[in-house]
Amino acid sequence: MDWFERESRVLIPFYKRQKVVFVRGEGCWLYDIKGNKYLDLVAGIATVAIGHSHPHFISKVKEQLQKLVHVSNLFYTTPQIELAEKLQKITGLDKFFFCNSGAEAVEASLKIARKVTGRKKFVAFSGSFHGRTMGALSVTWKEKFRKSFEPLIQPVEFAKFNDIHDLEKKVDDDTACVIVEPVQGEAGVYPANKEFMKAIFEERDEHGFIVIFDEVQTGFGRTGRWFAKEHFGVQPDVMTMAKAMGSGFPIGGVGVREEIAEKLEATEHASTFGGNPLACTASLATIEIIEKERLVENSERMGEYFRKELEEIGLRPRGFGLMIGAKVNNAFDLVPKALEKGLVINATSEDTLRFVPPLIINRDEIDFAIEILAHLTKTTG
Repeated sequence: MDWFERESRVLIPFYKRQKVVFVRGEGCWLYDIKGNKYLDLVAGIATVAIGHSHPHFISKVKEQLQKLVHVSNLFYTTPQIELAEKLQKITGLDKFFFCNSGAEAVEASLKIARKVTGRKKFVAFSGSFHGRTMGALSVTWKEKFRKSFEPLIQPVEFAKFNDIHDLEKKVDDDTACVIVEPVQGEAGVYPANKEFMKAIFEERDEHGFIVIFDEVQTGFGRTGRWFAKEHFGVQPDVMTMAKAMGSGFPIGGVGVREEIAEKLEATEHASTFGGNPLACTASLATIEIIEKERLVENSERMGEYFRKELEEIGLRPRGFGLMIGAKVNNAFDLVPKALEKGLVINATSEDTLRFVPPLIINRDEIDFAIEILAHLTKTTG
């Protein structure tokens, strides 16, 4: 019995997997159970920011593993406080809550919005994806994710993304929050435009709701900035983060302005495992590597190079930094064909490939990917 059959006998079939069993990673490369080598342009879906098996990351996590893994949030632990202090500096926000995933961070942010405003209505956008738990799913746009689980949390309004006029129609004095991805990832890497983002904050000032930025996918250098909000010159009231925050180790977080934190009280939200010493150490190690190796700058530089090379082979890329979408024909068919050539890629729809490699990627590795993509897109049309 092979691994594929064994998996089918024991796991709930929520995932449609590619036919490969990965057993090891190093840098931007993955190795399967047969010893074959693949360039990873998915990075655990924008998660493994510092590459696979980084020695500093391993050393720090191992050191913490030998000292203390978990004691619960009934007690103080030093890594949690140190991580929050670090996040103050790189986000510009004031107070933080730690959880285990992006969806959990979104759940917390929605609860915060209702608590601090005393209102109920959420406004999200067409194309949005915020997670698959009930609250996060309620503000996720695509019907195929939502339909089987309705009725979801209400009231929720969906405004057209990048449409100021529709935004103005959907928000009002009953709105608790507007939740927005600065760059929509699951939709196919579509950035907000600056005028639209400015309008969100103007409506906030008029109606008194809070603005939540979902930076789960865009954070920690992915877009060539520490956080995508920096492309727009704005500061949200609340910001969610996860994915690259622990470079593969499960951790999520919510950052808020001081005025928001002042309205929150003990016992109103919690997480058993959130902010445990091991997860916080993994996040601190990730941030240290991003800083020391200047990976935010590399993301911007290599992203520009990658987009230029994609244009050269006739694709139409979009995005910031190393968060890139490209329009193609038969995207879902290209994914297994690329895998056969030693390239791990991801399709978000029939006509869109998404490239979110580790932030350590270099030109030679991009050239390797481009050669394969050029061949595949030429032969498939």
